[in-house]
Amino acid sequence: MPELPEVENARTVIARAGLHRRIVDVDDHDTWVCRPHPPGQIRAALVDRELTVAHRRGKSMWCETSEDGPVLGIHLGMSGKIVVADADGTEVDGGDYWERGRAAGDYRYARFALTFADGGRLMLVDPRRLGRIRLDPPIEELGPDATAITPEQFRAMLGRGTAPVKARLLDQHAVAGIGNLLADDILWRAKVHPGRPVDELTTDDVSALLRATRYAIRTSVRDGGVHTLGSLKLRGPDGRCPRDGSPSEHGVYGGRTTWFCPVDQRR
Repeated sequence: MPELPEVENARTVIARAGLHRRIVDVDDHDTWVCRPHPPGQIRAALVDRELTVAHRRGKSMWCETSEDGPVLGIHLGMSGKIVVADADGTEVDGGDYWERGRAAGDYRYARFALTFADGGRLMLVDPRRLGRIRLDPPIEELGPDATAITPEQFRAMLGRGTAPVKARLLDQHAVAGIGNLLADDILWRAKVHPGRPVDELTTDDVSALLRATRYAIRTSVRDGGVHTLGSLKLRGPDGRCPRDGSPSEHGVYGGRTTWFCPVDQRR
């Protein structure tokens, strides 16, 4: 499922292959993915413009458009990928999409598409239809990006309230970009129980969580996504801690199934 590393991968696909190309058509027929816009509204706003810059904060992505045009917001959902194809349908760029069992040129799950003047297309390919396209999204509602959050911001984010630490890490208004798998990895690396209330975290706990956040994000972006995280061995009924081999345990924190080591992540 796309988390910060996967969204950064998609942003770089747009930056490499989708910028400064004149848009001549827009397929915005999917009223669920393009809500609240009716069919044709996004098309009317984007035709004859270009994408000029691709941005990301947390798991949200957006593109500026030429001639003071609207901002195009792109949310991948759980299964979305950005794919750029030539006029003949040949894939130009798509990150790791085709490495996960999809056939190159299989665009039947394209929920939104920009067609460029040379016939090439940029598509949101989304089998589960959980992505979102919208104009001028409310980026200002997001917290600081998890890759750029300062120690002061991180301490402040964990220093208020009594929520379980797992829930706070998942709160995109507190820190943007940490999803379920990243949060489990961060907590495992920091040796912090996911259910511990944030007001019970020690100074050492907070420092360990910040170090773990930076490491987990840096390495997963470098290695290609959250599927490379070492803590994934914790997950599932046969999961074990990669550090000490203990059988893992699970619970629900922040509304998400959470796997942890009962030995070195004691409550």
